[in-house]
Amino acid sequence: MKGQDQYLKFVRWEETDQLYVGYCPDLFPWGGVCHGKTEEGAYRQLCALVAEEMDELQREGKELPPPSTRPMREAVPA
Repeated sequence: MKGQDQYLKFVRWEETDQLYVGYCPDLFPWGGVCHGKTEEGAYRQLCALVAEEMDELQREGKELPPPSTRPMREAVPA
């Protein structure tokens, strides 16, 4: 497993922009960091940005943020 695989990455359609926007909340908490006309293209850009950010943090001797965002929460029985 690559280090970047521990972080949630997702792409969603943004109606207002008419583009797909990529997100990785643990590394870029301010919102979308890339966009594309296709979902696949936006995801490729997002993966490259996540890898670049991780490399830069490591080069600077900074700790990587802990992966804390999950795609779904565990179900709690009622």
